[in-house]
Amino acid sequence: MLGCWRAVSAISAGSGRGAGCVRGRRRLSMAKSKFEYVRDFEADDTCLPNCWIVVRLDGRNFHRFSEQHEFKKPNDDRALHLMTKCAQTVMQELEDIAIAYGQSDEYSFVFKKKSRWFKRRASKFMTHVVSQFASSYVFYWKDYFKDQQLLYPPGFDGRIVLYPSNQNLKDYLSWRQADCHINNLYNTAFWMLVQRSGLTPVQAQDRLQGTLAGDKNEILFSEFNINYNNEPLMYRKGTVLIWQKINEVMTKKIKLPKEAEEKEVEVTRTRTKVVPLHCDIIGDQFWEEYPEILADDS
Repeated sequence: MLGCWRAVSAISAGSGRGAGCVRGRRRLSMAKSKFEYVRDFEADDTCLPNCWIVVRLDGRNFHRFSEQHEFKKPNDDRALHLMTKCAQTVMQELEDIAIAYGQSDEYSFVFKKKSRWFKRRASKFMTHVVSQFASSYVFYWKDYFKDQQLLYPPGFDGRIVLYPSNQNLKDYLSWRQADCHINNLYNTAFWMLVQRSGLTPVQAQDRLQGTLAGDKNEILFSEFNINYNNEPLMYRKGTVLIWQKINEVMTKKIKLPKEAEEKEVEVTRTRTKVVPLHCDIIGDQFWEEYPEILADDS
């Protein structure tokens, strides 16, 4: 108030500073205008309290995107690692995420049950996650696809689902990992039939129609000498992202007492980082090993 009083007093003296303060006051008064009623059209999208908030994003039309950017089939390590890098970036920016799970062109981010981030507005959760992920995908593309130019911007869509209990959340993540296994087994068999047996995509699809998991495993083993259980865990299980405390050893220059010059010494610091794991999350072992994820204060 004192600053405005001085500015108003200076108006009579022709001070430009006083004119600026008056303009500021005018802008404040206009904030309560007759047009403000349009805010009443905004829908209340507050997420229910005490529920796990899951934001799942998927690549938009990524079948076409992967073809035009020459992704390796059935799995491209570059693409999978890029997806994980983007997911790690999202978690580092939004620290209320307790765990994330990804496979192929999708990632699920689980926000803590008691998160008060942005007053639990669903639109804020979804738009922040999707925009951060999409921009990271473009930003880090060159680090993983060194010889492949990004031909056009990728698109991602998102959805939000609330899960009230720990068991609901565990079942959701189990569902996504089971989906990873089903899709990867099919794609592995499909692309072996196309790439090594010379079948057309339509012929390979017909060959696999109606087959069970055991049938696909038998095709891979008997025709291509591939034991599916020996395929990389990242392909079969997907990627789990969790927070872990990591000890990092770094070199630091310090000046010791009675020493004329600085000396380099190794210093160990503990940092909390987002760590990728490729493991089973359907059974109980994972949750027993990391109980803090489902802790009551989450």
